[in-house]
Amino acid sequence: MRIILATLMAFLLVSCGETVNETTTHSSIANQETFEWKLVTTWPKNYPGLGLAPENFAKQVEAMSGGRLKIKVFGAGQLVPAFEVFDAVSQGTAQMGHGASYYWTGKSKATAFFTSVPFGLNAQEMNGWLHYGGGLELWRELYDEFNLIPFAGGNTGVQMAGWFNREINSMEDIKGLKMRIPGLGGDVITRAGGVSVTISGGELYTAMQTGLLMLLSG
Repeated sequence: MRIILATLMAFLLVSCGETVNETTTHSSIANQETFEWKLVTTWPKNYPGLGLAPENFAKQVEAMSGGRLKIKVFGAGQLVPAFEVFDAVSQGTAQMGHGASYYWTGKSKATAFFTSVPFGLNAQEMNGWLHYGGGLELWRELYDEFNLIPFAGGNTGVQMAGWFNREINSMEDIKGLKMRIPGLGGDVITRAGGVSVTISGGELYTAMQTGLLMLLSG
């Protein structure tokens, strides 16, 4: 009788446990927690091309999460200046950021290798290296000390040319010229006698008009 009673109690406890778990599961589904994140960018709000990528990303995440994760996108200067995106995410002011890693060479020179490099990989080669050649692992190792986890969020491809307001026919023509070109490309221009300038995308047109820049990488 003791064995029979013990067996019955065992079945009863398991049954009760399953009932509790099912109730808890149904309750958690019905009361799912929602999240609201901030995404800061180095681009002006709705900037054609580059600035639309984070907007589309936010819409897709909200749809895929069933509305549980809503991301509000802030353009450059709306929450933080364009070149403070890295620090804003690192310090927790915003949960996400969208920009170009060669903007952050002041933090580490190696950041330039995870974006456009002069005469470097094209878009397909870069994606292949990041996702299948160990590039993403190296990138995350680099950013780990800054409390950041990087992901590839778009690719403009190589930038080997530019827009010029005067002809460049020799190395002498580069000397003293101001060119908006970040990263390793900026180092090359500086060593060639030019002046590397780093300004945000929203300021480029005005800078070329006013003569602040004479060359613009692209």
